[in-house]
Amino acid sequence: MAEYFSGFAGLIGRPNAGKSTLLNRLVGHKIAIMSEKPQTTRNKILGVLTTDTYQIVFLDTPGIHKPIHQLGEYMVAVARSTLGEVDVILYVVDVAVPPGPGEEYIIAQLKEVATPVILVLNKIDLVDDAVLREREEFFRSRLDFKAVQAVSALEGTNVAALPEIILKFLPPGPQYYPPDMITDQPEKFIIAELIREQVLHATREEVPHAVAVVVEEIAERPNGFLYVDAVIYVERESQKGIIIGEGGGRLKGIGTAARREMEALLGSKIFLNLRVRVKKNWRREELALRQLGYDRRLIQ
Repeated sequence: MAEYFSGFAGLIGRPNAGKSTLLNRLVGHKIAIMSEKPQTTRNKILGVLTTDTYQIVFLDTPGIHKPIHQLGEYMVAVARSTLGEVDVILYVVDVAVPPGPGEEYIIAQLKEVATPVILVLNKIDLVDDAVLREREEFFRSRLDFKAVQAVSALEGTNVAALPEIILKFLPPGPQYYPPDMITDQPEKFIIAELIREQVLHATREEVPHAVAVVVEEIAERPNGFLYVDAVIYVERESQKGIIIGEGGGRLKGIGTAARREMEALLGSKIFLNLRVRVKKNWRREELALRQLGYDRRLIQ
């Protein structure tokens, strides 16, 4: 009988490097929200890829950046904690953006761990070969990567080759999760993230990062619909007005788009009750962060 391999792979990188898009592409399902706005991911999102010969458990982390508030500190702590938990690290970089101090900071963090690192040069659809070679040379000169793979997570280019590269660094082991499982995140969390994604798409400037979503109830109704009651939290009254929009139009649009995503994921008709509330300065207060699901005490 052939030996089975399993292990954990952490996705690390700057905000907006495309880690969530890559995770979704690797596992074949949308489990992490995607946006052109940086710092989209706030928690570790676990995604599972299972085949007949191996199981890779992916951890998508918040982008490593210089924090400016308690929420930012929480996000960076989550990302850093992942470095020592996994069998292999996928360092995802955006080749369309010239590397700067942010990349140097991450490289310094990676030099402190013994975990093997694979460099993933993402967004190759946005650059020519000369730029791609220049980016690869920059990163190779700074760290001894075990492998380098150029991909476009958005278009799927070369992504299929990544699991085979990761497999080289996984030990023999069991299936940690059932073969039909793609994430460990509870239903409420996934639904909240789908709503937050639509807020990110619908708003600009400071509003997206001042938003948290809490799903207060999920219940099956006799008519076969799944009833979802959720609250969008913001920090200021002015932000509440922006999300609601004129005549409630923007909130309605957010709800409609989020409901479509939920129905596609869950395979059920959804009745979504969506409200907006103000929790002043929640990103800067430890208690408020805990109430909204961002608790640093739970980070290993």
